[in-house]
Amino acid sequence: MLKPKPNSIVSNLDESVRLFQSSFFERISHTHPAWPVVLFGPVILYFGWRSFEHTMWWQVSIAAMIGLLIWSLVEYLFHRVVFHYEPKTDWGKKFHFLAHGVHHAYPNDSTRLVLPPIFTIPAAFMFYWVFANLAANFVDPIFSGFAIGYVFYDITHFATHNLAMKSRVGRWIKQYHMLHHYTDEDHNFGVSSPLWDYVFGTVRRK
Repeated sequence: MLKPKPNSIVSNLDESVRLFQSSFFERISHTHPAWPVVLFGPVILYFGWRSFEHTMWWQVSIAAMIGLLIWSLVEYLFHRVVFHYEPKTDWGKKFHFLAHGVHHAYPNDSTRLVLPPIFTIPAAFMFYWVFANLAANFVDPIFSGFAIGYVFYDITHFATHNLAMKSRVGRWIKQYHMLHHYTDEDHNFGVSSPLWDYVFGTVRRK
């Protein structure tokens, strides 16, 4: 991995920075924003359809909402605890820059606004396994709701940085996330939802 860019320097352009000397690793660190929908759209449809084979519609709805809620908590915790952990070692600082620091240095890099498939595909298998062991009878609708939450997160994250978002709700979501980037990165960790910021008291109002 190459030397990280100083945290005090922030680019507001849609530009990127090379992270790896290896061309292969550099290539897979960039992701087209359509990939979450392309990869997980069919997965959501498949497990959503399969949910109705053995579960009542109202049970599917509740289980999917639980999955969506679980995703929102995972999103919040990863962003706050993992991505904003401040390591002390040089190796830790480099890893942190690779995982999230590069996004704060280049927040509008359109090729690094969604999670790369090399991470999301293994993570999807892991979470499905967890749900299957905790709630085997409802694993399909829970996983569908969880995957919907993830796709909505990635789409929302890309939109806040690279699209106008002219609707009232869109402007609010964009402003909420921009406060995290440009005013106080220790608050407003929720990207697709502010729910857990309110629960844990990490809301930053302008």
